[in-house]
Amino acid sequence: MKKIATDIPDVILLEPKVFGDERGFFMETFNARTFAELTGCSKPFVQDNHSRSTRGVLRGLHYQLGEHAQDKLVRVLAGEIFDVAVDIRADSPTLGRWVGAHLSADNKHQLWVPAGFAHGFLVLSETADVAYKVTDTYDPKGERSIIWNDATIGIQWPYEGQPLVSAKDAVGKSFLSADKM
Repeated sequence: MKKIATDIPDVILLEPKVFGDERGFFMETFNARTFAELTGCSKPFVQDNHSRSTRGVLRGLHYQLGEHAQDKLVRVLAGEIFDVAVDIRADSPTLGRWVGAHLSADNKHQLWVPAGFAHGFLVLSETADVAYKVTDTYDPKGERSIIWNDATIGIQWPYEGQPLVSAKDAVGKSFLSADKM
């Protein structure tokens, strides 16, 4: 697996080694030792999540506060998304900055989103299956959401028109009023 730096050093794009031939391909999607060497994280993953969404669906920007804050390893099984991480660490020099990456079944890249970042994605293909591993379980009391189109953050979503968001995501807080970590 290869580590690809982003504009925020703690968010890492990972590119697996893919072995392909006329039969198809093989790749190792996770190896605890290699992952710890590349990310510095040796916490165990405790839950795997899988979502399917259609073109134009935007999920996020989500995060959890407190003892159930989650680190996430995100990948796409089918289709393509634009995946985003926003720094919400109060003492960070990159507070309020975001990074985005195209993740797809074709490029097989994965995005490491550590705790302290809000996370969201936009589906660019007809449908997309997104799988992500997390280091803590869902905690409704700690759940928070920042509005996807917050002007202070200024994410440049690669989509024309209005994305489809959940009722909960449509009323996310502004970055300035959101709880930070």
